[in-house]
Amino acid sequence: MSSAPPYTPITCERYSELELAIVRGQFLRTHWRRGAMDRIAIVRPLDLRTRRGAEYLILRDTAGRRQWWRLDRLISFEPVPG
Repeated sequence: MSSAPPYTPITCERYSELELAIVRGQFLRTHWRRGAMDRIAIVRPLDLRTRRGAEYLILRDTAGRRQWWRLDRLISFEPVPG
């Protein structure tokens, strides 16, 4: 049985930027890593949670699916103008 790599926390500044995007209802353009692949997606952040020693962004993707992303897999993000 394989386990996820140890969690590496993101900076407090970046965490606060995610909190602000959630409060404002902003969409984010994200660059994140899933397995060995990098992905780019526009998402709507909904909440932040801690689970099993790691922090997660709960979001809704453009297809309306709810997802949980580990924050240390989030390479970059920025608000989508609108």
